Amino acid sequence: MCLGIPVKIIKIQGETAQASLGGTVVNIGLQMVENVKQGDYVLVHTGFALEKISEEEAQETLKLLQELEEVSVPPGKDNSTS
Repeated sequence: MCLGIPVKIIKIQGETAQASLGGTVVNIGLQMVENVKQGDYVLVHTGFALEKISEEEAQETLKLLQELEEVSVPPGKDNSTS
């Protein structure tokens, strides 16, 4: 099983793009998707956009991932530090 993470396209340069992932800018490959524009959302896995998705679907998925993180971190433990 693989997990695709929703990201928002910030800037496109040829077959690569800069995308926002939780406030972090990441570089992704666009070779596997067509008609992607700045502002679109895509699902990313291993650095490649796999599918263009709606903003609503992206927000719903991000909310579910946040909820999963909240229930998987023991009380009193900050998940941002090891």
